[in-house]
Amino acid sequence: MSDADSKAMIDRAAAMIAAAERVVVFTGAGVSTESGIPDFRSPGGLWSRFDPEDFTLERFLSSPETRKKQWTFLFEGGIFAQARPNSAHRAIAWLEEQGKLVCVITQNIDNLHQQAGNSPDRVYELHGNMKWMKCLECFERYPLPEMLTRFRESGDVPECGRCGGLLKPDVVFFGESLPPQTLKEANDAAGNCDLLIVIGSSLVVYPAAYIPMYAKGAGAKLLIVNKTETAYDTSADLVIRGGAGEVMTGIVASLRRMGGLCA
Repeated sequence: MSDADSKAMIDRAAAMIAAAERVVVFTGAGVSTESGIPDFRSPGGLWSRFDPEDFTLERFLSSPETRKKQWTFLFEGGIFAQARPNSAHRAIAWLEEQGKLVCVITQNIDNLHQQAGNSPDRVYELHGNMKWMKCLECFERYPLPEMLTRFRESGDVPECGRCGGLLKPDVVFFGESLPPQTLKEANDAAGNCDLLIVIGSSLVVYPAAYIPMYAKGAGAKLLIVNKTETAYDTSADLVIRGGAGEVMTGIVASLRRMGGLCA
């Protein structure tokens, strides 16, 4: 694609946002990877370094050895603690500042949308958030850094200080359902928007990948920004091939040149 063609597509995407009144953004791993967080499934990703079976709910519940492996992974990895928002996160937060963004629906677990400036109550985390540990008995939540300090000092897997129950990262493991209330709110938002922007997702993980279908079914326009093909490309009103940060930065610049975001 030529530079002129790329600019024309970015300007078209900006015009779609300017014309919309209720924008919902759906983000996937392609946004997080630009902050240095490896994709789980891609070659060289986390599943090439760790056994996915160690991240099943069944194995977590039944195997003390697996639980200790996970805590070691959390303590030694530091992947999420070191990551910082990138230009795609900042562009999405800017859309909220301008009053265009209804919410962000994300498959990511890194808390970077909130760090970039999106309101926590407007971020629907379908797969949870690695910032927290949750007790499986009483559902008390603990900040991850606090629990990692306890693990470092004792070498033992921490237990809930309230009831002694198992603590699990507050994210969705294999074999575990998505949080039903969060999924319902995300589906409702998609079904009531007039523009859904998919950024950095190949849209292959269900049930999250149904969300573009709900938006299109309700009459919304669909904009997809992704490096590779997705299952919804033929249904989209516009597809832009490219990195999340570069494309979203270009869209924000185009919107600024327009001089406003009035629908």
